[in-house]
Amino acid sequence: MIQINIGIIGAAGYTGGELIRILINHPNAVIAFAHSKSQAGKPVYATHTDLLGDTDLTFSGEEAQTLLNQENLNVIFLCSGHGESQKFLAENAVPDNVKIIDLSTDFRNESNGFVYGLPELQRDKIKTATKIANPGCFATSIELAILPLAQAGLIKDDIHVSAVTGSTGAGQSLSATTHFSWRSNNISIYKAFTHQHLTEIKMSLSKLQAGFDKAVNFVPYRGDYTRGIMANVYTAFKGTLEEAKGIYKNFYASHPFTHISDAPIDLKQVINTNKCFINLEVHDGQLLITSIIDNLTKGASGQAVQNMNLLFDLPEDAGLRLKAPAF
Repeated sequence: MIQINIGIIGAAGYTGGELIRILINHPNAVIAFAHSKSQAGKPVYATHTDLLGDTDLTFSGEEAQTLLNQENLNVIFLCSGHGESQKFLAENAVPDNVKIIDLSTDFRNESNGFVYGLPELQRDKIKTATKIANPGCFATSIELAILPLAQAGLIKDDIHVSAVTGSTGAGQSLSATTHFSWRSNNISIYKAFTHQHLTEIKMSLSKLQAGFDKAVNFVPYRGDYTRGIMANVYTAFKGTLEEAKGIYKNFYASHPFTHISDAPIDLKQVINTNKCFINLEVHDGQLLITSIIDNLTKGASGQAVQNMNLLFDLPEDAGLRLKAPAF
């Protein structure tokens, strides 16, 4: 059985913690190090307290270059904040035989040799890559809602999106809008029409529909809960509901995590999993697409492991058959 030796940079945050939770139960994964400057020397379970009894791993505070040079290292995950991956790669030489999966925004424009890591968009290209830029969480949910239309060349009008995310989407650092007393029993709009994920969404749509030039009018919401994204997307559509379902089911037939539901969907169906559920409705010439994911798994760490599986020619769902709470 193939063994993948893994390093995690920025392992104390939300995405680092989710990676550890997934990887300690992955049949092919061995975590060589979990690096954190702020938590160096402490047991991982001191920060990610639910891991008590699951792992005796300790956060490493060694110089990153020393960790990168260790023998048999196969892949590193970069889980630090946005802008930090560029700094890390500028300051450290990653050996040529070590693959990189970056969970920040830094290389999602496919600069510096990175491949945009949405498997449902370019699985074959991911398999032969050495550096992967993991998609953003909002971007993942919205792209999965629209890509089948783009491939069919059916985006004929502007796209309208309203999407809500849990507080973990803002990262672990405390801010006024992630504080419990502000977030509880509250909802708000932020970055309307200007969200940073719009760039990668438009790039992805252009890969499938040549000449795509329609507006993507995106209004994000902060939700009163911890994790999960629901995106409601609508655009002009001249076909029937059955025709729309045919387009979507055909597009995702070979993808193990994205499923079309004939029944209404809710977030608890996908929380703690790497799944995306999509529901379709047609109303007066408009196609309404509802897409749900967990922002920390399919929207971040789960998708990063999915990309790792592709890089090492493993089953795409290895280590990712995760259970939702359901109720």
